[in-house]
Amino acid sequence: MKVDRKDMVLYLVTDRTWLKDKTLPEVVESVLKNKATFIQLREKNLDYEKFKKLATELKGITDQYEIPFVINDNIEIAMEVDADGVHIGQEDLAASKAREILGKDKILGVSVATVEEAIEAEKSGADYLGVGSVFPTNTKLDATNVEMKEIKKITKAVNIPVVGIGGINEENIHLLKNSGLDGIAVISAILAQKDIEKATRNLYKLAKDNLN
Repeated sequence: MKVDRKDMVLYLVTDRTWLKDKTLPEVVESVLKNKATFIQLREKNLDYEKFKKLATELKGITDQYEIPFVINDNIEIAMEVDADGVHIGQEDLAASKAREILGKDKILGVSVATVEEAIEAEKSGADYLGVGSVFPTNTKLDATNVEMKEIKKITKAVNIPVVGIGGINEENIHLLKNSGLDGIAVISAILAQKDIEKATRNLYKLAKDNLN
């Protein structure tokens, strides 16, 4: 399974710290019912068995909605639960090595911040890129912002889909017009909102109207 540009329009990265009284599977199902097009499970502090159980539950839901499901940084869990692929950063396993482990049929996403990183990731087998941080973000405090001119250069330099990530919300998404981005990856713009379903629908429409 590989990604289509339409799969990238509204990409949710999970973060359980925002969920309050809901479970992650409940929230993922809600956003999928309301136009989210891609799910990445991001967990840094779960033990192996709990991580595997959660990943298995989410895989069942994303399969039902026929939406791509990748796991952040943990190829072992991704392979064990038969996720659609993984997403890795520049400090994680090399993209070429990740591709070797995953095989040719799984999705490989790579985070980049420069044209050079983007070209190298595509050469190494990436199926899509996450570019950021686009705007200042509270979710990843060590992220540096990527200027709009660099984002435009990246989207022109590669032939695979590119999503913007970092601080994107309903108020600033219009600033990404003509960037060449295929979609937006968000966390708090959905998960921190009182009405998650409405936020998802709004962001989907705004992404369709403002990007590419």
